[in-house]
Amino acid sequence: MRPSLNTIAGNVPRFQSLCLGGIWVVPSSIAWPYAMIYHVMVGDIFIIRGGRELRGEISVSGSKNTALPCIAAALLTKEPVMLENVPDILDVRLMAEIAKGLGAQVEWASQERRLTIRAANLSSFALDDALARKLRGSLLFSGALIGRLGGASLPYPGGDAIGARPLTTHLSALLALGVSIEDNGRVILDGKNIRGALVALEETSVTATENTILAAVLAPGKTVIRLAACEPHVQELIKMLAGMGANIRWSGVSEITIEGVETLRGAEFRLNPDELEISSFAALAAATRSEIAIRGVLPEYLDAVLLQLAKMGVEFRLSGDILSISKPRRSYQGFRLQSGLYPKLGSDHLPPFAVLATQAAGTSLIHEWLYEGRLRYIDELQKMGANAMILDPHRALIIGPTPLSGREISSLDIRSGMTLIIAALTAAGETRISDIHHIDRGYEKIDERLRALGAEIQRIKS
Repeated sequence: MRPSLNTIAGNVPRFQSLCLGGIWVVPSSIAWPYAMIYHVMVGDIFIIRGGRELRGEISVSGSKNTALPCIAAALLTKEPVMLENVPDILDVRLMAEIAKGLGAQVEWASQERRLTIRAANLSSFALDDALARKLRGSLLFSGALIGRLGGASLPYPGGDAIGARPLTTHLSALLALGVSIEDNGRVILDGKNIRGALVALEETSVTATENTILAAVLAPGKTVIRLAACEPHVQELIKMLAGMGANIRWSGVSEITIEGVETLRGAEFRLNPDELEISSFAALAAATRSEIAIRGVLPEYLDAVLLQLAKMGVEFRLSGDILSISKPRRSYQGFRLQSGLYPKLGSDHLPPFAVLATQAAGTSLIHEWLYEGRLRYIDELQKMGANAMILDPHRALIIGPTPLSGREISSLDIRSGMTLIIAALTAAGETRISDIHHIDRGYEKIDERLRALGAEIQRIKS
């Protein structure tokens, strides 16, 4: 039975005023025991001694960005959903805990990297405040809960502080589907009148595209989503839903067509390898002038990454599912690094390449067109000796090659954290990186995996 919600029709612009300077203002109290999940590693630091060549093979984990929407999608059916190749990272565990709080049964087999979700008897449409505020991916439950239960209640989400990320696109899409919205300190969504509709997204947002898909697959009628994102994790979510019985297809450039069905069945679905790990490891190998084989890649999602490596003079070889980075025989070359809509380099790809730019001859322009707060990692690279300058909130210049030296620096978000690990392994001397819980949100046991390559990296517990 669908729970009833006492709601009023919402007005999307009201929600824009709640985002001040790109920071969502939310209460800071955290209920125990959920604090244990997030805070257990907050005070840990990495001590890294760099300047040495690495060698060996490293395997790619399953995609974090695919795992999160797939966990939410599992709530759309009463039958079991088994996800394989799931990374054992903090954000995945947070999503699993949120699903459990909604009444789903969750079984995590960490050694097998298998997550099984049984959502036969969901007991709530209200997301736990403390958990949901820890990652922006919690938004994805709203679409799934609207589709399954007819409504959702959630706090304003958290996630990386990389710039303004308002909910306008999400809420506009849901309004187009007939969902009513209320703000009473939480976002209250009433989907009892949801129906298929033409939805033109205000921006080509990955999460908004995924959320709209999750809300629409069980909605009566035909939904057409235009200006949709088509990143790998959107494509993988569509594959999973099609396997569950959803009538969903790509029908044009950035257009998704959905014919609503009454029910979905369970499924077994294997997550694709994380293309962001692949690009990070490739930049790491090149910046440290090391020979590293990256195993478990999926070449179809790597065109922009491989093109950028080639433009900067990185020598590599792709053979099956192995991407091998070779020691350089000539200098790397500075080049323009610009993020864009897939299939171009994504925003998350750029930071690790910035370290490689410090080791390349000439000037590199970093153009982060999407998030105005993402370039803060440049400040940390400057502390290490990078000849770098932030031109404006979206552009930075790096002139190389420049030797880097170990310093005390701070991880700012998931991708900048991995970037600083690469910088520390490239630099001479000892580097201490604080706030490494950000890195743990997106990279599984990164210190253990890098030590297997010969890296001197130690985790110091707080």
